[in-house]
Amino acid sequence: MASLDDGWADPARLYREGRKARMLLDAAREAVAEAVECRADEVVFGSSGTWAVHTGVAGALAGRRRAGRHLIVSAVEHSSVLHSADAFEAEGGSVDRVAVQRGGAVDPSVYAAALRPDTALACLQSASHEVGTVQPVAEVAAACRAAGVPLLVDAAQSLAWGPVEGDWSLLAGSAHKWGGPPGVGLLAVRKGVRFAPRGPVDERESGRAPGFGNLPAIVAAAASLRAVRADAAREALRLRELTERIRARVPRLVPDVEVVGDPERRLPGIVTFSCLYVDGEALLHGLDREGFSVSSGSSCTSSTLTPSHVLRAMGVLSEGNVRVSLPVGTAAEDVERFLEVLPRVVAEVREKLGAPSAVPATAVRARELVVDSLGKRCPIPVIELARVFGEVPVGGTVRVLSDDEAARLDIPAWCEMRGQEYLGEEPAERGSAHLVRRVS
Repeated sequence: MASLDDGWADPARLYREGRKARMLLDAAREAVAEAVECRADEVVFGSSGTWAVHTGVAGALAGRRRAGRHLIVSAVEHSSVLHSADAFEAEGGSVDRVAVQRGGAVDPSVYAAALRPDTALACLQSASHEVGTVQPVAEVAAACRAAGVPLLVDAAQSLAWGPVEGDWSLLAGSAHKWGGPPGVGLLAVRKGVRFAPRGPVDERESGRAPGFGNLPAIVAAAASLRAVRADAAREALRLRELTERIRARVPRLVPDVEVVGDPERRLPGIVTFSCLYVDGEALLHGLDREGFSVSSGSSCTSSTLTPSHVLRAMGVLSEGNVRVSLPVGTAAEDVERFLEVLPRVVAEVREKLGAPSAVPATAVRARELVVDSLGKRCPIPVIELARVFGEVPVGGTVRVLSDDEAARLDIPAWCEMRGQEYLGEEPAERGSAHLVRRVS
């Protein structure tokens, strides 16, 4: 409220009102620096978390252009990091995208092996925004420090719960992720890190965020971060119990579900699962009608018709994907009602799609069947595979023709869930042929 009354002036000016605004800005910077565990003069504010990532990546790469033109990112980074990597690659740089394990985390030794003498920058999120998996930042930061490479951490998803462990060099965050106002991003650049701002600059925010910032929003961002941190330990325990409840009960309540993400190293308030034979968009609409606002990484909810890059990198089922985020203060009664509603909504979607309830036990007709699913989108190719699978004997194969990008994830995932053998993908006249052998 004080910033609305006294923060209207330009904090770069020396008159009385400008000095009041500067005091408010300095207090906000001190509060954020305390929460991030860095120096106040290492923190700058900008327009969003995306701005912070783009500015941090571009500035660090430009500052270390003499060291080399090599960038390392993980395959599950937020799209803002991957877009920065694509832009760097388009300008002639080289990028290594480190693979992750099925739980969504990088192997620190694999990440360290990607470091090269010409590596200018490495990037690793603190925790996944899609599946909640916490990354081994401290171990990767130690490897980067030993190699003399700065590490940029996208900490947007985790800052509400505590500071990022490890000897990181740059850190990006976004206020709306911890319950603050939208339109405020923070970028921390440790002293000693070579950094060259790209584009026109002025005297504001250490020359890294030109223009007059939204001071009331910045002050609100700092106040909200301090407030949520004050109760973070207690709330984390409570939300973790609720997400454990969802993770344990969803597979019992809904058949053919895969809960994804690391079961142990994960954020308190995020749980993600995928449902076989379900159209993700229809599932989200069904839950929305029941009063639940959830997200999805399914291809059928995306205008690109490709599955989430995070789920693709993890190699897990993408169809019928649901990401549940429990904000601070979520009531246990709401979780119970969600668990009550979910089985019915999933069953309704499956019924509309004609999904099989089990592998049909029909008379054997051929040792190999061909399923033509060309032109059909997730989850239809998997549904059509399941419908005919009982018609081949043990040792027989089904060849699924599909031009749907999601089939590359969902058919192997179906095989793993059903205990069948995925033989691989072959080129076809149109799309691809996915071969599945019946083993039981």
